[in-house]
Amino acid sequence: MISQNAIDTLRRTEIGARGLFIDGVQIEATSGASLPVTSPIDGRPFASIADGNAADIDRAVKSARKAFERGSWSRSAPAFRKKVLTKFAELVEKHADELAVLGVRDNGTEIGMAYKAEPLSAAGTIRYYAEAIDKVYGEIAPTADNVLGLIHKEPLGVVGVIVPWNFPLMIGAWKIAPALAAGNCVVVKPPEIASLTLLRLAELVSEAGLPAGVLNVVTGRGAVTGEALGLHMDVDAIAFTGSGPVGRRLLEYSARSNLKRVFLELGGKSPNIVFADASDLKQAAVVSANGIFRNSGQVCVAGSRLLVQSAVYDRFMDELVAATTRLKVGDPLDLTSDVGAVSSAEQLNKNLGFVARATEEGAQLVTGGERILTETGGSYMAPTIFENVTQDMQLAREEVFGPVLGVMRFETEEEAVRLANSTVYGLASAVWTSNLSTAHRMVRAINAGVVHVNTYGGADITVPLGGVKQSGFGRDKSLHALEKYLELKTAWIAL
Repeated sequence: MISQNAIDTLRRTEIGARGLFIDGVQIEATSGASLPVTSPIDGRPFASIADGNAADIDRAVKSARKAFERGSWSRSAPAFRKKVLTKFAELVEKHADELAVLGVRDNGTEIGMAYKAEPLSAAGTIRYYAEAIDKVYGEIAPTADNVLGLIHKEPLGVVGVIVPWNFPLMIGAWKIAPALAAGNCVVVKPPEIASLTLLRLAELVSEAGLPAGVLNVVTGRGAVTGEALGLHMDVDAIAFTGSGPVGRRLLEYSARSNLKRVFLELGGKSPNIVFADASDLKQAAVVSANGIFRNSGQVCVAGSRLLVQSAVYDRFMDELVAATTRLKVGDPLDLTSDVGAVSSAEQLNKNLGFVARATEEGAQLVTGGERILTETGGSYMAPTIFENVTQDMQLAREEVFGPVLGVMRFETEEEAVRLANSTVYGLASAVWTSNLSTAHRMVRAINAGVVHVNTYGGADITVPLGGVKQSGFGRDKSLHALEKYLELKTAWIAL
């Protein structure tokens, strides 16, 4: 684990101006324009990034296509790709302290979570796909004796990757690592408010021996660079994690351009269901509080809807409020902070807007609901709990992506299922029960891509992550993610 002394040293590091990473080198944007990087820790700018545009996306895509056609990566032996990616994982681990602090300065995640969830998780993901790729085989079809049917697995070509600001390294690695392992070339569009770690990642993979042009990073505003990537006629696929409205636009861009594949992992309004027979209500309350309030609620699978069976409702709420009020919100680069900053002033204001609307609609504020630590200049919000929430309220239907929890009562298992499935989302969920039969019934009944049982979060790289309904249809993690980045080609050979 990183030490406080190392954190304090790294937080003083001058970052300066960062350019685009295209064809293996850092360059300025075509326009020469840049964007300031403001830290949510104190509201002060501490770096700048290039403000890329459509011309820069075109440069990056052309570099990726040239590298793909050259074949030094796309047609290389899987063992070679494994060697480079393994070295890449080692370099990410070596620079974990630097990457963790850099990311926290950029987006405000508490360092204790960021260190594990960003560089260490990214390194593990890269190593996983490095180890997997030389174990992926084609197939021989069961044909007649006079025919040989072969099914080849080939890289798609140029993959566009668009990642969100909450965990850019972790989520970026979920997409970049399998795409590279499969032999593709990649153009990454980082979030404009959290680009620095992905730019550093590109430098590290180049140092690991990745050929120039195989991985490119274009920073800038999503409405400009993201649109250009989505509309580009020479991009074969887009892998995206982010909001529903942007996901819809990417589908439209695909239809308007070359019908590129689009893989979407979108938002959630995940139910966390506590039955009266849960074996340890105190532990369930602690985990539930962390499941919504860590990283200031800025987690796609956050358990933002809490459903508690009436028989234990009062007792559980006492434990939940106690666990919540014990959480220390503060400087995310202080190891004693449990919760860091909201990613930006804009996101903080959005969160407070949800609080105001919930109050107007009749929900009862239990704790929190306000901006705190204003003297720091940063974006901090108290963990917030509302009860008496009903399904017609905005708080029960829309994703906040902030530290705001809505609580509802339920009486029966059937009512819990109805409430759980009553939103347009279906990303994650959880069930707390000591009854094995109840657990299995709920796993089948809840319409979500992930169902936790007697826990919340923690699923590792071995299992897929993705949703149903308007949470999208992309799947990151596990061996299944490789399927997105491989093309099937049939060879039908008369003997």
